[in-house]
Amino acid sequence: MTDQPLGKMKPADPSASTDRLIILALTAVAIALFTINLGGVPLRDWDEGLVAQVAREIWQAPAGSLTWLYPTIWGEPYLNKPPLVHGLVAIAYSLGGVNEWTARLPGALLTAASVPLLYAIGRELFYQRLPAVLAALVYLTSLPVLRNGRLAMLDGAVLCFVMVMMLCAVRSRRDYRYAWGMGLGLGLIALTKGMMMAMIMGAIALLFLLWDTPRLLTFPYFWFGIVLGSLPASLWYGAQGFHYGQLLGNNLFNQSFQRIWTDVENNRGAPWYYLLEMLKYGVPWILFLPLGGRLAWANRNLSWAKLAIAWTGVYFVAISLMATKLPWYILPLYPALALLIGAQLAALWRRGQQVGIPQFATKPYSPVWVGWFAGLALAAIVGVVYFSGQQFSEFDLQLVLAAFALTMLVTAALMARQNPQFIAVLLWGTYLSLLLFMASNNWVWELAEHYPVKPVAAMIQRFVPNGELVYTSFPDARPSLSFYSDRPVIPTSQQS
Repeated sequence: MTDQPLGKMKPADPSASTDRLIILALTAVAIALFTINLGGVPLRDWDEGLVAQVAREIWQAPAGSLTWLYPTIWGEPYLNKPPLVHGLVAIAYSLGGVNEWTARLPGALLTAASVPLLYAIGRELFYQRLPAVLAALVYLTSLPVLRNGRLAMLDGAVLCFVMVMMLCAVRSRRDYRYAWGMGLGLGLIALTKGMMMAMIMGAIALLFLLWDTPRLLTFPYFWFGIVLGSLPASLWYGAQGFHYGQLLGNNLFNQSFQRIWTDVENNRGAPWYYLLEMLKYGVPWILFLPLGGRLAWANRNLSWAKLAIAWTGVYFVAISLMATKLPWYILPLYPALALLIGAQLAALWRRGQQVGIPQFATKPYSPVWVGWFAGLALAAIVGVVYFSGQQFSEFDLQLVLAAFALTMLVTAALMARQNPQFIAVLLWGTYLSLLLFMASNNWVWELAEHYPVKPVAAMIQRFVPNGELVYTSFPDARPSLSFYSDRPVIPTSQQS
């Protein structure tokens, strides 16, 4: 479908109650996965320690200090990112105290909310439930989305606000009043991650509308709605400019647009950096991505394909050309990838041998896929054996890998029999494996790379008087150590 009528129209399926039940179910399983064992491990460096400390200073600030509007880090102005998420964490502190669980809870809940929002986007685009449900479940069981969404970082919140913006963009095709929500979503993105992210996502939405419903962009009310929705973000940036002056300009330039051509803080990488990230952490869904891309291109006259192509192409090229490379920059790409994979899985379901339904000239599933999932099962079994040794005894990891191996084996067997039930087994088994992994203490694996900070922080708090400077021979700054010590811990390599 290319041009949609701008007036209100009834959806293809009038059964709204079924959609509400699906949304409730998706919300429940997402919250369970995103909140289990949320506070079971310490905060990691870098972003978690910074976000937790800025939020604590907002929470500790006296009433009327406007620290929520002009945040600080160890008493100095904090100009790295806008403080929307930090303020939400401060509210969580006021309700549940300062701890890992409250620091991570706002981002985890917002990321969980992005799952039913993606389903709603799929329902607007596909006009069918199956690909919309599959896309939402693929997105939910993507390890990078799950793990980064659970951390006390900004990226989970950005995913939620991107979904809000995109949902309002696709709905504005039949009711331009949703342009207000599109502007609000863009404003929330700007108040979380900065202007550059908002500009990229806004460009993707406008490119999709230009391709799909070009006459919508000629309506003045559409643009007025976007401006009205983004007004709170504009007021915040105006307040920062009035309060800080040139400091805000330096912040916007150094922390946003300079990352395009300069590797900020030596976070550089090759142009294919994010392609490797997708290959490393896209298991098991990465197998279906090439076919999903081909399906979208073959159906590029349909709305879902237009959005998926525009979103994937523009965002992937944008982050690949940036000089600064960080693993979590790729997260806003995963909803688009989930749409592609969800559409392909729905097509595979229809291709499979359905019991009791006559089918003719059905193309069989590729034997390469059977080998792929059998190979994943074998790798997981090797992992079980590896972690069963005395030197690396990890029962929780053994359990996770055993569940994953069983899932891959059953998936391979069902694929060999041309049974589309492999999709249900793959989704459920992957969800269960991830649930077990998040319930373990290994889901923040970066904590094993350096010494644990909590014992050191306890020693500092016990023996070092308040107000005394603390230095460490460790060469790198560790914001998590400073947070737990409740004072800045300065590496001697950075001593002025």
